[in-house]
Amino acid sequence: MKFAPNLELIFTEHESMIDRIRAAHSLGFEFVEFWMTSHLPVDEMAATLKELGMSASSVLAEPRTNFTLPGTDLEPFRAGLKLSMENAQKLGASRVVVGSGIGFPGKKRQPQLDLLIEVYSEAVKLAETMGITLVLEPVNTRVDHPGALLDRTSEGIYIAKGVNSPNFKILYDVYHSTVEGEDPLNIIKTEGQWIDYIQLADAPGRGEPGSGKIDWKPVLNAIAASGYSGPVGLEYYPTKESASSLEHISSL
Repeated sequence: MKFAPNLELIFTEHESMIDRIRAAHSLGFEFVEFWMTSHLPVDEMAATLKELGMSASSVLAEPRTNFTLPGTDLEPFRAGLKLSMENAQKLGASRVVVGSGIGFPGKKRQPQLDLLIEVYSEAVKLAETMGITLVLEPVNTRVDHPGALLDRTSEGIYIAKGVNSPNFKILYDVYHSTVEGEDPLNIIKTEGQWIDYIQLADAPGRGEPGSGKIDWKPVLNAIAASGYSGPVGLEYYPTKESASSLEHISSL
């Protein structure tokens, strides 16, 4: 199984993103993941990744507020998504992570989900021409993202089914799902066809695997058995020095 450390969170003992990429390479990683890229030296990062034979597994769509502007003005969303997809291409990433934000003001839950289907059915047309897969991420609202609309894996899958494109799937984050009280083993086993990217962190605490209470061996076994072949994103806040934080997951 190949892992992709999140360079916004891991290897932060190195100030520059270039040095973080090199630190990840020194430990044998072929993939890294990024959050937002508009403020980063993307061209230099892309050159460094190419030099080292690495690539990004994913980048995050901007702006993170998505659909929360008064009157639901979608132009900032469209422009930010296009830039994010262009940066993903430069960095060798085939995925751009998208979300729901807090949804659409003044609407009940089901109409909001259906409106997300409309928005992403339009957005995925550009993704298809660029060879990018949009991965929709449900997040936990109990700890990390209070007020977010999309906090259930089942509803993320509902939206993916509605968009109905091979370039639109979900991001399954084991940490967020666990915090929401879902059963990761069952979801990975039964919903693999809708999952294009997987991330993990331990719970509680969102630290590295081994710092919380998740039993990781059966989770990783379930991922392998599901046929998932992509990199697994390591999106955690290290509780120790970066290299040491990776030891538990490397030993499984």
